[in-house]
Formats: sequence, structure tokens, C-alpha cells
Amino acid sequence: MEEIQSQSDHYRSSSSSASSPASRVPAFNFFYLRKPGSLGQPISFEDSPEWEDTDADVRVEEGGGDSINAATTSVSPSLSKLNSGSLPSPHLPEGAAVAKKIAGASVAWKDLTVTIEGKRKYSDNVVKGSNGYALPGTMTVIMGPAKSGKSTLLRAIAGRLPPAAKMYGEIFVNGAKMHMPYGSYGYVDLETTLIGSLTVREYLYYSAVLQLPGFFSQKKSVVEEAIHAMSLGDFANKLIGGHCFMKGLPSGERRRVAIARELVMRPHILFIDEPLYHLDSVSALLMMVTLKKLTSTGCTLIFTLNQSSTEVFGLFDRICLLSNGNTLFFGETLACLQHFSNAGFPCPIMQSPSDHFLRAINTDFDRIIAMCKNWQDDNGDFSAVNMDTAVAICTLEATYKSSADAAAVETMILRLTEKEGPLLKSKGKASNATRIAVLTWRSLLIMSREFKYYWLRLILYMLLTLCIGTIFSGLGHSLSSVVIRVAAIFVFVSFTSLLSIAGVPVLMKEIKIYVSEESNQHSGALAFLFGQLLSSIPFLFLISISSSLAFYFLIGLRDEFSLLMYFVLNFFMCLLVNEGLMLAVVSLWKNIFQSVLTLVTIHVVLMLAAGYFRIRSELPGPLWTHPLSYIAFHTYSIQGLLENEYLGVNFAIGQVRSISGFQALHSAYDISPRSNAKWENVLVLFLMAVGYRILVFVLLHFYARKNVSLHRLFRGKHNSTA
Repeated sequence: MEEIQSQSDHYRSSSSSASSPASRVPAFNFFYLRKPGSLGQPISFEDSPEWEDTDADVRVEEGGGDSINAATTSVSPSLSKLNSGSLPSPHLPEGAAVAKKIAGASVAWKDLTVTIEGKRKYSDNVVKGSNGYALPGTMTVIMGPAKSGKSTLLRAIAGRLPPAAKMYGEIFVNGAKMHMPYGSYGYVDLETTLIGSLTVREYLYYSAVLQLPGFFSQKKSVVEEAIHAMSLGDFANKLIGGHCFMKGLPSGERRRVAIARELVMRPHILFIDEPLYHLDSVSALLMMVTLKKLTSTGCTLIFTLNQSSTEVFGLFDRICLLSNGNTLFFGETLACLQHFSNAGFPCPIMQSPSDHFLRAINTDFDRIIAMCKNWQDDNGDFSAVNMDTAVAICTLEATYKSSADAAAVETMILRLTEKEGPLLKSKGKASNATRIAVLTWRSLLIMSREFKYYWLRLILYMLLTLCIGTIFSGLGHSLSSVVIRVAAIFVFVSFTSLLSIAGVPVLMKEIKIYVSEESNQHSGALAFLFGQLLSSIPFLFLISISSSLAFYFLIGLRDEFSLLMYFVLNFFMCLLVNEGLMLAVVSLWKNIFQSVLTLVTIHVVLMLAAGYFRIRSELPGPLWTHPLSYIAFHTYSIQGLLENEYLGVNFAIGQVRSISGFQALHSAYDISPRSNAKWENVLVLFLMAVGYRILVFVLLHFYARKNVSLHRLFRGKHNSTA
């Protein structure tokens, strides 16, 4: 402690002359300043909500407005103080109407500890004994340097911890230990996969239909409210973009679209992981002003942040400052400035408060100072904080634990939990039939707009078919053409199947969209699979019929309509099986490079075992015959096409002798002499297509179960015992 005190005194002596508490306030107004004399006050209890439903007047725009109907209590006094002081509230238009509010939801966490094995070098405790709360109509920010436990704490509060995490402590929603039901809260991840070929309004509408029960027409008003709430009116009819040669929305607007997707449920509580991720200063300020306006509707807002400007910092109501999992401060943002000053680290005049906080507690700055220890700035010191950050962290933590702010937090948590408020209720989900229909129609719309991933593939299929057809054209129908025609059919089936790997990026995109929607319970594995299957059937059928017609007539197969239709059906089932195989591999790896490499390897091996290079009955066992030749879908497709062409056909040898098509193929390919054998091959292809999709369902199901939060289960147990 003597060492800590000595270094703290050294810091005071080096920075107090320029940034003492008395002289720290400049003549002009910073956004983070409050009325004189209020800076040193501890956290007020005036923000404690009353559980009875209360009415509050909120100014919203006429004709739809910028607000959404969310649960809340009356606007907290501290928020009123901020808005009535030097902190500017978001601009509201003139001639606004009055809207009625309902009771909201408070969140409190007590002695919250999260342990993830192997996550930290010296300790598995990612979050250590955190206490805090969030009230309706306020913004609570969890701030700290990288790997300080911000996102883990946010996930713990929201009930979205990974299975490897273990949580200890208590979380209360409206004073009760309970699991937040579906629709009562929203969670926006660090990176949300958006659909670039849809407009903002279309994307939000499909999201609303996937989430909410009821008729489709009832969702339009909800979507418009979400658009106005996130100030997306100017971008509502623009494509989100971001791929396929389409110019996408700016990062700020894309981030607001991701938040608006959660607002269609009108959540009581909204969790956002890094809302300012990849945003410039102007976009960041616009984002935070929009979120500040959102809290005026009563929504409880909790989010993480790495760093912010002075203007953005002034919009926060409360801050939870973390470093290496330890809580260095929780309370009102302006009280945090006083806390640092009391600990010996006053904020310099021309420095952003958040920059100052993170500079003092980020150990990465120690390495910078070590590298530049011989450098000096104009004032003679390289850094305003010229003490070891480990010492600063210990000083701040010790000061906070013994401060009135920490005691005020504990008292507030006790006050919030001594009386249970209204339980949050589920708002209902859309039925599986509705979700399947919506996913199917949405995928069809995406296919019609994305030239790169769909129509370009169709063109490539046609070019490949024309190449194969012209090479093997003019074969005739003599006995000598049988072997060459077998080669043509093998090349056609194998190469078109191999070309299907070009569809891996779009399947990867669909899997990412599913994972993003499933994590928030907007979709399910079964609905996704049926929607993907139904939407892919028209596209695959278009490929099969166009490619089959070109190939069939170029190489001169038998001119019968029934045989042509069987060829189209056989090739369609082959593509369907191949699509299922690709979907299974992509679901397993969730990485384009690994998926393409795996699929190329699988196709090459299956082509070798398909019975062309060596007749199936002569393949060496046990590997090549059993199981490879039996799981190669090429085998059944080629067998069916050859049986369709040569069964019932005779070839004349001389003037008196002839042989059947089966005998002619005996030395070239192994087929069955039964007349219905070709339909058995189609049935096998159908069963393989079903089997691969069952495999995909199992992979997606277990992946979803893998991401089920242990914290959610923990809270569910408390709910069952309450």
C-alpha cells in the first residue's frame, strides 16, 4: 500500500497543476458537465422505479412518430437533470403528440461472477463479483479495455453465456429471479448478418413476420415504428447491400438496421454489444443520440463500449467500468469523474473522460511507455498518467469498494429486489408454418436479385453443358457409340456436380443468417430447412431442365418424351442430393475455404468410386466397394440414365445376330437388367436427399443446443423454485 500511495502521490504532483478538480472545468460547456455542485454527490435513490403502472407524457412525432410502445415507468429524475442541465436532449419536432406509457422493467445483478475455463491466463474468472442495475428509460454502459469482461457481463445479464461458462450470483428482473421470456428483451450482437439484397423496409418486415404472431398486415405499423425509432426513414427503400457488387449502406446505418430488427418486438430491455463498432465519430454520435431518444420511450438500454468521445459520454446515465473482470466503478457517469479525482487521477481539461478512464486502466499502455521511455513531449512527459496501470487499477478498485458509490449501489439493488414487480410475459411467436412460408418467399426474392450467386451459376451450367455436348456430339446409335456415350454421361453428371461447389458462398450466407436469427429465436432448424428446400427447388429445376435439354439433344439420346422427362427428373434429384451434401458440409465447418476443400475432396473420391474408371463389381473392397460405391450419388444417377437409354434397345451384329443394350453395356458400366431399375435409382437419390437434410437438421440442432446459455438454464431453475 505504501508503494501504491507513493506512486499515486507522484501522479497527483505531475497532473494536479493542470487538471485539479477545481480547475478542471473549462469556461465553455462540455457535454458531460452538470449543474455546479452536483459532481461530488453519490448515486441518488430517486431513480428507483415504482411497480404500479404509471402514465408518462412523451413527445412523439405526429403521424407515426419516432417512438415505439415499450414498457417503462415515468422518466427518471436523474435523466431529467441531465437533460435540463448542459447535456442536450435529442431534438424533438414541434407540434408533438402525447403518448401513454406502461410499467417497465428494471434489471439488477448481485455478486455476479462468470468463470470460463482457459479464458484468462492467470484466472478463469472473467467477471468477478460485479454489482449493478439498470432502470427503465436510462442508458447503462459497460466500459473497459479489450478483454476486460464487458461482453461476458452483458451476455450473463441477458442469459446468453456459452456452455463453457459457469455463472455465480443473482440476476433480478423487476425484483424477481426469473428468465426473461421471448419478446421481452432484444439482443444485438457485435456483428449481425444482414441480407444485402433486401431493402431496409423489406428486411425489417420479414423479421417482424418471423418474430410476431398475427396477420401480415399488422406487422407494417410495427416496422414503420422501428424505422422511425432508429432514424432510418431516408434509407428505408434502399438496399442494405454489402456484397454481390451492390453498394451497401454505411456502417452506421447497417448497425441501426440490426438494432431496428430487435425493436419490432417492442422489447422492455435492449442489450447491445458495441453499438459503435466500426463507426466514425459522426456516425457514433448519431447512433447514441438515436439510442438516447429510444430510452425516452421507456426501454431499458444496456450496452458495452470500448471508448467514446466527450459528446457521446455525456449521453450516458450510468457507467460500469471494468478491468480484467474487476468492477472499478458503477454509478452515474459524472460521479465517475469524481471517483477518479478522489483516487488521485483527475481528468485533464482537454481530454475525453472515457479516454482518460481507459488510459488509466489499460495495461497495454505500459508497453507503449516502455517502448517510448526516452521520448518526451512538449511538457516533458510522454504520458499524463506516468504510473503503472496495475497500481492505478488497484488504487481505483480499493477506492471504489470503500466509497459511498459502492454502498449506494448495494442499497439500490436491495431496494429493487425487496419487492417483486410485474412479471414479464412472452409476446408469442409466429407459427412454424408461417416461418416456413416467409423464409421460402424471402429466399426466392433473394435469388431473383442476386446475379452473382444464382444467375451466374445458371450461365456457368449452360456453358459447361454446351462444352460437354459439343465434344460428344454426332455419336450416332451404333454399338461402337455405347462406350463413348457412357463417358459423356459420366462427365456430365460428375462435372456439373463439381460445378455446384460454386454455390458454397451463398449457402454459407444462408447458414450465417440462420445462426443470427436462431440466436434470437427468430427461426428454427426445421423452418430453415424447409424454407431453404422449397426455395431451392425452382432454381435447381431451372438448372436441370435447361442443362438436360441442351445435353440430351447434343449427344443424340433417344428421341422419346418420356425418356427425356426421366433424364430431367434424374438430373434434378442428383442436384438435390448434391445441394444437401454441400449444406451438410457448410453446416459442419461454417468456413468457405474448409467447406470448398472438403467438398472437392469428397467429389473426387465419389467420382473414383462411381464405377466408370473401374466397373463397380470389380472395385477392390472393403473401402471402395463398401461403402464408397454405395454412398456415391453419381453411381445411382449414371446407372439410371444408362438404364433409361439402353434397356429395351437391341444392337445388330451382322445381319442375323443382335445383342441387347444391357449386354452392350456389360463391359462399360454395371447396370441392372430389370425394367424398373431406373426408378429404383431415382428412389435411392430421393432417400439420399432426405438423408442429407436430416443430417443438416441434426448438425444445426446440436449447434443451437451448443449455444444454449447455461445462465438461462440457471435462471430457469430459480424461476421454477420461486
